[in-house]
Amino acid sequence: MSDPARDDDLRLRPLSARSVVLSVLLGTHPPELPVRELARLVEGFDVGGSTLRAALSRMTASGDLRRTDTGYRLSDRLLRRRQRQDEAVRPRTRAWDGDWELVVITATGRGPAERADLRARLTALRLAELREGVWLRPANLTRSLPDGLGHVAQTGTARPDRPAGELAGALWPLDAWCATARALLAHIGRADRPADRLTAFAAVVRHLLADPVLPPELLPADWPGGVLRDAYADYRRELTDRVHARVGRA
Repeated sequence: MSDPARDDDLRLRPLSARSVVLSVLLGTHPPELPVRELARLVEGFDVGGSTLRAALSRMTASGDLRRTDTGYRLSDRLLRRRQRQDEAVRPRTRAWDGDWELVVITATGRGPAERADLRARLTALRLAELREGVWLRPANLTRSLPDGLGHVAQTGTARPDRPAGELAGALWPLDAWCATARALLAHIGRADRPADRLTAFAAVVRHLLADPVLPPELLPADWPGGVLRDAYADYRRELTDRVHARVGRA
């Protein structure tokens, strides 16, 4: 059984019907289901028929879903976005040689919306702001910075004079991230209803996207990032098996 006080601390909220539909369809291959079977599946996650119909209508109008001869199918756009999210949740890393990625913003005259968008993009790349306009992180991720970043910033590598562990601790709230990760793992262990588990793992994904994915030598002892990723991978298999079992019985 869940603990309401702890749920409030984790800011867990029931998922929307849209999120439930997306999760269910992503558990099928191909990502398409007849309306009747989709209704049976989402009912197990506390989404009723009228709520589902309204969600399907909105999702089709917005391009999230395509109506087929037999039911609904996820759009290619959403499948591509999910692939990018999956790659972000479990990023590829390499041994760290001490270099740091460095991004220095050079563009001027940008409005508040443009600045906010750039900050969000840099944060999604797991960079952290050392001071205004100067972003960096250890160069241990196997990925390149987007080409478009060159229009607004200069990029390169550096070796800061400040001790690496001290710098990492100043750039990212590592203790707070650990505490939330452990609270999520504890909540997962208590959650048994399908709707509660789906809600919990949606929060897990959000938290994993905020993981700085630092080299092991810069992390606190017993860093729970790997455990949380494994728990999410297990749940993805659990959800897929649940969907396949229901579809197979139908």
